[in-house]
Amino acid sequence: MSNIIDFPNREQIYDQASLWIARMDRELTAQEQHELSHWLAASEQHRTVLFEMAELWDKMDSLARLADLFQAPQQASASPRAQKPRFYGAIAASLVLVALVFGWSFSTPQSASLLAWLHSDQAVVDGVYETAVGEHSNVNLPDGSLLVLNTNSRVVVKYSEDHRLFLLERGELNIEVAHDKTRPLSVVAGNKVVQAVGTAFNVRIRNDNEVALLVTDGKVLVAKQKFQQTIEKIVAERLPATSMAVAKGEKVVLGAQQETIAKADANEITAQLSWRQGNLVFRGETLEDALVEINRYTSVQFEVIDESIKQERIAGLFKAGDVDGLLAALEQNFNIHNQRIGNNRIRLSAK
Repeated sequence: MSNIIDFPNREQIYDQASLWIARMDRELTAQEQHELSHWLAASEQHRTVLFEMAELWDKMDSLARLADLFQAPQQASASPRAQKPRFYGAIAASLVLVALVFGWSFSTPQSASLLAWLHSDQAVVDGVYETAVGEHSNVNLPDGSLLVLNTNSRVVVKYSEDHRLFLLERGELNIEVAHDKTRPLSVVAGNKVVQAVGTAFNVRIRNDNEVALLVTDGKVLVAKQKFQQTIEKIVAERLPATSMAVAKGEKVVLGAQQETIAKADANEITAQLSWRQGNLVFRGETLEDALVEINRYTSVQFEVIDESIKQERIAGLFKAGDVDGLLAALEQNFNIHNQRIGNNRIRLSAK
């Protein structure tokens, strides 16, 4: 995750970069310099990660000696994803690997502090996890919790000795919370906080005011809090037992005019969480509503030019982001014609 986790292979790149830093510490052979040059040329991400690792280990002098092999990444020209905060969990694992392989000493006070940091939950958790449009990703957290991010989502994570804190900045997450009575887990979305000790639930930011909550196991407490833009400003504390409680098989739209807790049956839960397998399941939604959901997974924009088909009921399973498959299904099963206007615009009309 730059402070982002990129799925997949990010950890492997950190491992490779760590090994190159270690080799540079004892000077590269001509053959190794040739191999490093090829490795750097293979991906811009390789250069970025190597530079990050060198900064972390204070090995910039080694990189300076190899300036003819590559130039340091330019922050000004980096892509928007590359400019976002870097995730150091993969770096921590890589540093342990390098220390074991090359026998680096952890006997100094500074190294001992680093080693203590590497063994803490914070070393492999704190950071920013993000997905692009059309992606969904699983993150196995070291406390045993499983975090799943839906399309175009971003969450900031911070663990401490007495709390596990997640700030959902956009999108949707599903989390199976490892049981730990001494350290509750809170998800903050907008001005709402959802807290659990050991359970499973889904949180989606629908708009500036509304957050959809679905609980699939156990029970969570919900409360309102002052909106904070950064995780550092959030004071993590236990919610009182008198807070709103949402239990297994229940859902609620937080921030709605009426925050009414309703039942969600097994079929509805399966449909709502089908995105975790890369699917979208519709159970009679109107075409208009279905397209709102579909647009979350693709950059293609749909234009419905016949009012008569906006209320057409859509049912079935579709692969998220599979625009061609969707268009074929609409044509064959619902008599909805499509016309492509350029690369990212499609008109829908009645046949």
